[in-house]
Amino acid sequence: MNFIQFFTEGITQFFTYTGFANASWGNLVMIVIGLAFIAMAIIKDYEPLLLIPIGFGIILGNIPFVDGLQIGVYEDGSVLNYLYFGVLKGVYPPLIFLGIGAMTDFSALISNPKLILIGAAAQFGIFGAYIIALLLDFTPQEAGAIGIIGGADGPTAIFLSSKLAPSMMGAIAISAYSYMALVPVIQPPIMRLLTTSKERVIKMRPPRVVTHREKVLFPLLCILLTAFLVPSGLPLLGMLFFGNLLKESSVTKRLANTASGPMIDVVTILIGLTVGCSTQASTFLKVESLMIFGLGAASFVLATAAGVSFVKIFNLFLKEGNKINPLIGNAGVSAVPDSARVSQVEGLKYNKTNYLLMHAMGPNVAGVIGSAVAAGILLSFLY
Repeated sequence: MNFIQFFTEGITQFFTYTGFANASWGNLVMIVIGLAFIAMAIIKDYEPLLLIPIGFGIILGNIPFVDGLQIGVYEDGSVLNYLYFGVLKGVYPPLIFLGIGAMTDFSALISNPKLILIGAAAQFGIFGAYIIALLLDFTPQEAGAIGIIGGADGPTAIFLSSKLAPSMMGAIAISAYSYMALVPVIQPPIMRLLTTSKERVIKMRPPRVVTHREKVLFPLLCILLTAFLVPSGLPLLGMLFFGNLLKESSVTKRLANTASGPMIDVVTILIGLTVGCSTQASTFLKVESLMIFGLGAASFVLATAAGVSFVKIFNLFLKEGNKINPLIGNAGVSAVPDSARVSQVEGLKYNKTNYLLMHAMGPNVAGVIGSAVAAGILLSFLY
């Protein structure tokens, strides 16, 4: 009898430690969201390198457990907590920027410097969403962290939110990466709405060939200009241009290959998985999370519209033959190279011989720089 009682009590105690006994409806909702992210990545091929780690992390972070076992991402001493340190302290985003710099060709921007203005114009979405968030009673720090979603740059969103609004970082990061993945869905209707049939078929002059010297000087001049202007953006801007120098110097190919290959892959896995794990139902399923998603969408739409509209206005001052196709205005956001591909796809719909990809890469890489500068500006007066 004692054995039966012991066995029964043991089974009962074991059950109290299982996920079945500790699950809440919120955990189940988040697990479904995680599965949806993975499904989007596999079925639709939307940013699989990001959505699969994030989706699996959401599932991992919402497996219910008893507190005190040191296994959760928010429990001191747990393995996930140590990995999450890189997100919480902003370590991973600069490493991502190092890899981005090492794989980015700035030739399109160097050959046509005026395209940087499109990348700058697209940052209007960040400051527009910042103002809207303030009107909705978010604190200035929270509003700044939310607004950066409009840059369509996940690492920058994580970096800034880790400084200004750590409690909202999970929702902001998921929102930023979600809209990055949905670039091919969100941007085309806005581009069509804001352009005329005549504007969509504008052919741009082929970009000139950029010399090796120009490619080497570009990251050096840019880091001096941007870092002196916005020193608070140094962690992101410094790593971006350092990575690009490794690529373009032609004497550090091994380092450039490491930064743009194995290193960025490892950091992408860690940042995606740990950001996903941070979205535990108890901290994520709140009204403010829905507001963040809504404001993020508004920020992204504003950024896309601002880029396209700026090109239309800019064309009023350009001579015939030098005009810019407004369909590359969407590429001013920092989703490299997806938004540039959207420009290419949309352009080919209206003119089968109009290849806009190389032109769109100019504002696209300018958007990477612009979002980092915008983050530095927000950090400088909100931190």
